[in-house]
Amino acid sequence: MENENQELVNRALYKHIKSMNRAEMESFVRNIFNQGYQRAEEETHPIDYDSLRADLSKIKGIGESRLNEIMTVIDNHININDDT
Repeated sequence: MENENQELVNRALYKHIKSMNRAEMESFVRNIFNQGYQRAEEETHPIDYDSLRADLSKIKGIGESRLNEIMTVIDNHININDDT
């Protein structure tokens, strides 16, 4: 993590958080979550299946049937992660 030493909560923010009621705190936390979620979405890179398949096929000892099995496993894992 590149920002481990960066101060996340300065004194002014701490005092503001301390004075919040439940509704304000819930809104604040949701905003922080959404910012992190959007940043994660921006940093996610889609997989180029054709390029992946071509690179895997270049590995010595991987034939067409083994390549198909590998691609099926990859598809299953990606589909599981997309569902969550």
